[in-house]
Amino acid sequence: MSQLINLTVFKNFFKSSNAGGILLFICVILSLIVANTAAGPGLQSFLDTPIGFDTDTVHLKYSILLWINDGLMAIFFLLVGLEIKREIVEGELSSPKQASLPILCAIGGAIVPALIFLSFNSGQATAGGWGIPMATDIAFALAVIGMLGNRIPASLKVFLAALAIVDDLIAILVIAFFYSSGIETTYLLYAGIGMVILFVMNRMNIQNPYLYLIPGVFIWYFIHHSGIHATIAGVMVAMTIPTNDTDVESPLERLEHALVKPVNFFIIPLFAFANTNISIESEMLTGLVAPMGLGISLGLLLGKPLGILIMTFVCSKLGISSLPEGSSFKHILGVGLLAGIGFTMSIFISILSFSDALHIKEAKLSILLTSLLAGILGYLVLSVFGKKSRI
Repeated sequence: MSQLINLTVFKNFFKSSNAGGILLFICVILSLIVANTAAGPGLQSFLDTPIGFDTDTVHLKYSILLWINDGLMAIFFLLVGLEIKREIVEGELSSPKQASLPILCAIGGAIVPALIFLSFNSGQATAGGWGIPMATDIAFALAVIGMLGNRIPASLKVFLAALAIVDDLIAILVIAFFYSSGIETTYLLYAGIGMVILFVMNRMNIQNPYLYLIPGVFIWYFIHHSGIHATIAGVMVAMTIPTNDTDVESPLERLEHALVKPVNFFIIPLFAFANTNISIESEMLTGLVAPMGLGISLGLLLGKPLGILIMTFVCSKLGISSLPEGSSFKHILGVGLLAGIGFTMSIFISILSFSDALHIKEAKLSILLTSLLAGILGYLVLSVFGKKSRI
C-alpha cells in the first residue's frame, strides 16, 4: 500500500507544472555541493572527456560538456522555437493587440539590463558579457509564479509566459548575431539547402513531425561548423514544422508535447548540473562586486523590472495595450522581478561571452545568487499584493 502511495506521489510530482523548476533547483544545489567537495575535480574531468568520432570528412568528437551545451541544448532551443511559432500562430502573440504588451515589455526588459551592464563594463575586458542579464529563465520563472496558485490573477501567468517566450526569441537573435564567430559560408550554404528541403516538406503538407528531424540533424551539423552557434539550428527547424489555429492537434503540437518532459526533466536539469559545477574560491567572491558582477546583478535585479515597468507604463498611457486583466503596476513589478531569474539562458550566454575560465565562473556565481534573490523578491511582492491591489 505504501509503495502504491509513493508511486502516486511520484507521478503527481512529474505532472505538476512546478516540477521542472523544482528539479532544476535540486540539480543546481547538487552540482554546487559536488563541485565544492573532493568529488569536484572528478566531475570536471568526466565532463571534459571527449566522445564521438573524427575523420577527414566528419568532425564529431567533443567533450561531454560541449555535447550537452551544443547538442542537447539544440533540442531545448527546438522546443523554444516550437513554443514561439505556436504563440505567433494561435496564442498570445497571434494578434497585435495581444502581442504588443509582452513584446514591448520583453524588449524593454532586454535593453535596460544590457545598458546597465555596459555602464559598468564599457572599456573593460568583460564588456562582451552585455547579453547575460538580458535573458529570462522561463522554467524557473513560471515555476515560482505557479507556486502562487490563485492568489494572483491568472492573466499574470499568461503575460509572464508570453513575455518569457519573446525574451527567449531576443536571446536567440542576440546569440545568432553577436555571439557567433568566423562564419564559414560553405557550411552555411549546406544548412540553407537543408532548410529549403524542410520548407518544401512543409509546403507538401507532410504531417509526421519526426520526418523533419532527419534533415534537422544535418542542419545542426552544418550550423555547428559554420561559426553560428549550433543551438540556433533547433529554432530554424522549429519554424518549418506545420501548425494551425484550429482545435485539431497539429504536427507542431505533437512534437512539442513529446519534447516537453524530456527537456524539462532531463536536458535542462542536466545542463544546470553540468554548468553550475562551480568550485567557489575567494577571488570569485570579490568578483560579485567587480564591474561584471555588478552589471549582471543590477541588470537582472533592477534592469529587468525597470524596463518592463517603463514599457507597461508607456503602453497603457498611449493606449497601445492595457494591463493584464485584474492586475496593477504592483503586479507588473513582481512579474518584472521574476523575469530577473536569468539562470539557464544567462549561464548559456556567459559561456559564449568569455574565454577566461575565472570570468565564466564569476558570471555563473553572480547569475545564481541574483536569480535566487529575484525569485524570492518576485514571489514576496506578488504574495503581498495578490488579487487585492488594483492601483
